[in-house]
Amino acid sequence: MGDRDDRNAVGRRVQRLRAERGMTQRQLAEPAYTPAYISTLEAGRVRPSDEALRHLAERLGVGYEELATGRPAHLATDLRLRLTGAQRTLATEGAEQAAGQYTELLAEAETYDLAEERAAALLGLGECAVETGELASGRQYFERAEQCLADAGAPLPARVPALRGRALSHYLAGELRYAVYLLESTLDELNRGGLHDPDALLLLYASAIGPYMDMGAHARAAQAAELALSLAPSAGDPALVARMHRSVARTLLAEGRLADADASLAKAAELYRTLQLRTELANCHWMRGYVCAQNGELPRAEEEMREALGMLSATRAALYSSQVAVELADVLHRRGKSEEAAELLHGVLHDLSSERGAVHAAGAHRLLGIIAEDARDTETAEEHYVRALSLLERAGAAGDLADLCRLLGDLLRRTGRVEAALDAYRTGLGHRTAPGTTTLGPAPAQPPL
Repeated sequence: MGDRDDRNAVGRRVQRLRAERGMTQRQLAEPAYTPAYISTLEAGRVRPSDEALRHLAERLGVGYEELATGRPAHLATDLRLRLTGAQRTLATEGAEQAAGQYTELLAEAETYDLAEERAAALLGLGECAVETGELASGRQYFERAEQCLADAGAPLPARVPALRGRALSHYLAGELRYAVYLLESTLDELNRGGLHDPDALLLLYASAIGPYMDMGAHARAAQAAELALSLAPSAGDPALVARMHRSVARTLLAEGRLADADASLAKAAELYRTLQLRTELANCHWMRGYVCAQNGELPRAEEEMREALGMLSATRAALYSSQVAVELADVLHRRGKSEEAAELLHGVLHDLSSERGAVHAAGAHRLLGIIAEDARDTETAEEHYVRALSLLERAGAAGDLADLCRLLGDLLRRTGRVEAALDAYRTGLGHRTAPGTTTLGPAPAQPPL
């Protein structure tokens, strides 16, 4: 369908439209053509010229494009407008409503063989699935979007949002190394191939910061942040620039630059408010709460995180809600509200697993272990620490493994198991030997800034 060169399809279309209008072949043909020509065309035995198609379209009262391809006039423009509406629904109302819109748009794009619009609908469905925590489904949508664009001959920069979506779904599933591999190999291909598209590069560098930090590769995260900041003035998408500022805040935090981190988050939040991107704004509140917690401003940290949790729950962003709940529980514990913290953690653990939010699942078990230790329940504490250790090792999150090994080692030492404690300490030291170099290959080529 939609093939200009399929003379059979064009012939059938002409015949259907003529019959619908009650016209004879002679009436359609005159004054430029003969009834015999129309008969031959409708039988699919001749391929009409552009001039003939324009004549027939005028006589039938339809657009040239609709007659030539079977697509209603302005269909692609209409679909793009409705895709923008679905994107707004995802940002302001939630993933479930947006997914319904994207599904309808995907069906229309497939019916009329519109590759770019089909890929955009698949990309939107992937974003919806990630937001609701259906990571496997999200990954499949992103893969289909990428394949659709590749089949249509789209250049690599156009495929970057789908590639980044795949990397994000692997990252949230706890597959940090593979997420980094996808992002770095794409960056390398773009930069070595001279495809210096600012939006594509900015999206990839900003997306790499999270997995770099969780893997303990702080130097590489800082480099990605520096490159992202350099690219921001050339980027054309304000939502992309806002996401970059939110990601860069993590590296500023790691360097102890709390004021700079908060300033970056304020810029991101302002852009998100202007664009009315509710889920992204919630993530800014979440991150600002984390900054406040690092700075010892616990009441404000609790306020920011509760705001984030409320906004995410309203949009039914299940996975993100569970993740922010873990960090809110940490603030509550530090404020002496351990019972409330434990209740919150137990409430979200069923939403987190080794395949879904592994790093935050480990964080929940770590905090429950600390709370159990405070209550002198060493057996339960050890069980939670061991679960957390297993989750972090599987994810390759070296950034948190060393601290967890210290907690487990201290617990084992206090309960008289010195050899086991030494093993835990040695494991922790192994994860601190060379942050950023033990699991990553050479850094990708850089753009000529």
